[in-house]
Amino acid sequence: MTIVTETSSTTADLSAITDEEIFLGHVGGKLSVELTAPLETQRDLSIAYTPGVAQVSRAIAQDASLAKQYTWTDRLVAVISDGSAVLGLGDIGPRASLPVMEGKAALFKKFAGLNSIPIVLETHDVDEIVETIVRLRHSFGAVNLEDISAPRCFEIEKRVIDALDCPVMHDDQHGTAIVVLAALNGAAKVQGRSTSDLKVVISGAGAAGVACANILLAAGTADVVLLDSKGIVSADRTDLNSVKVELAGRTNPRGLSGGAAEALSGADVFLGVSAGQIAESYIASMAPESIVFALSNPDPEIHPERAAQYASIVATGRSDFPNQINNVLAFPGVFKGALDAGARRITEGMKLAAAEAILSVLGDELAADKIVPSPLDPRVAPAVADAVAAAARAEGVA
Repeated sequence: MTIVTETSSTTADLSAITDEEIFLGHVGGKLSVELTAPLETQRDLSIAYTPGVAQVSRAIAQDASLAKQYTWTDRLVAVISDGSAVLGLGDIGPRASLPVMEGKAALFKKFAGLNSIPIVLETHDVDEIVETIVRLRHSFGAVNLEDISAPRCFEIEKRVIDALDCPVMHDDQHGTAIVVLAALNGAAKVQGRSTSDLKVVISGAGAAGVACANILLAAGTADVVLLDSKGIVSADRTDLNSVKVELAGRTNPRGLSGGAAEALSGADVFLGVSAGQIAESYIASMAPESIVFALSNPDPEIHPERAAQYASIVATGRSDFPNQINNVLAFPGVFKGALDAGARRITEGMKLAAAEAILSVLGDELAADKIVPSPLDPRVAPAVADAVAAAARAEGVA
């Protein structure tokens, strides 16, 4: 799930937000349907509905491709969840997750101009979720999977991608990974370093952690070490699920074993995407000029002020500290670019292009306390969309 809040310049106002304001802001939900054609006269009604609409339906029945032109589905994103991994709330079920999915749909509209429909499913069964999404295919143009727990999320995403001919992305995985890559590139550029030389430790081997590891490896960072609740994810462990087994074969090149202390000693980068706290002494043991991304919300793995005592660059997922790493920098532009290009899927190349585009927006504004743009920066989504569309065409998926 993505949280968008005000920029650091207005964070003084955030403490004044009351429960009453929050609930009033959700009365009746956050979404509505608007008309694109007039319905004022009998003639309007005859064109928009019967008998005129039958002409359009007949045409689509004869040529299915016309649905892209004469319905809203080609630009409609389905935000789909089973409510099993919502924010820091965990498995709260589909009904309770709906306000979050509505919020996601609102972000699509605000930042990319895309219509979006939240769909919540009352099942955790992988087969049932995949089958339901496939059966709904003709109702949408893209799928944003949201707040589905690991490791089921990996199988669900893969199977839906294989089954459908439209863009599909689990944002908890790839939205996070794209923005993390953009931020790490920004931090390395500030320091005059190459990301390929960095030793990166990722705390959390769930949806976000696995995706971050994959995108960093794809971008050329070879020394990536992953931590789960039992320690370093290594090839000699016998308690790993299939996703971690595969990743263990591509990470931890120095063959480390143990836990966070062993992983972080001499490391250049700490990336926290779990709820677990990291001892200050572990951060202190990192290499000089270290980089700390403590992204858990609302409580980072280490408080940024404490991390800053040892690290040169610190980022969080919160709006009340510099360098907020927020998925809204990625997913609106990624889906808009994919739909603009008519892409059949979202590739690794498109994700890498999105990360580059996010960072490119900053230009001369890049600094240790501004390694990514603000989540509210209006330049970001168009830049990401253009880069993603170009990558889709270059890779032949559009």
